[in-house]
Amino acid sequence: MNLPVAREGLPFICAFLAAAVLAAIWARSGGWGVRSTLPAGLLVLTVFVMYFFRDPERRIPPDPDVVVSPADGTVMSVREVGDEAFMGGTATRVTIFLSIFNVHVQRAPLGGRINAYDYRPGRYLPAWRDEASSENEQASLALATAEGPVVVRQIAGLVARRIVTYPREGDSVARGERIGLIRFGSRVDLLLPPDWTVTVGAGDRVRGGETPVARINRTGA
Repeated sequence: MNLPVAREGLPFICAFLAAAVLAAIWARSGGWGVRSTLPAGLLVLTVFVMYFFRDPERRIPPDPDVVVSPADGTVMSVREVGDEAFMGGTATRVTIFLSIFNVHVQRAPLGGRINAYDYRPGRYLPAWRDEASSENEQASLALATAEGPVVVRQIAGLVARRIVTYPREGDSVARGERIGLIRFGSRVDLLLPPDWTVTVGAGDRVRGGETPVARINRTGA
């Protein structure tokens, strides 16, 4: 059974909770006076960390032709891009911005086999800037599906400083399966074959593993 929070958040939650308990004991003993606000502040911070690392279950659409969103957030743009090595050239890029209030667990948009995993260190530009796709710290998962190649790219932002990716080259994933997490504000790029039909646009809100973002073109597969 999955925990209600991502496992990467457990050390932070335990640390802040322990600090809140110790601060409360110290305050009650007169260390800062019984009216100290530090214990309450640490408890609020603990609750926020639990909220940030939440990992809810999602209902995966039954339609096998649907590509689901790899992340929670807001669609920033949908555009054609070139020179994508993992895609063999041109691709459609769906960019999703994650604020600190979104779920930060990423999910596989389709089922398939991981052909490549590529991590690149980089800058920490604001995630909404277009150049963040090429200049920021990022991890790319190239997914080979029966219908064509797909890439999920986790991109660190101004606040995010830690990208976690679970699968590696040779692993198989199911559609909607958890594939990683980015700590704090960040961005996820989804690269699709250019002949697939994207069903979302800029400004749309999406939920990882649940919201359809594109449909497969089986004629061109």
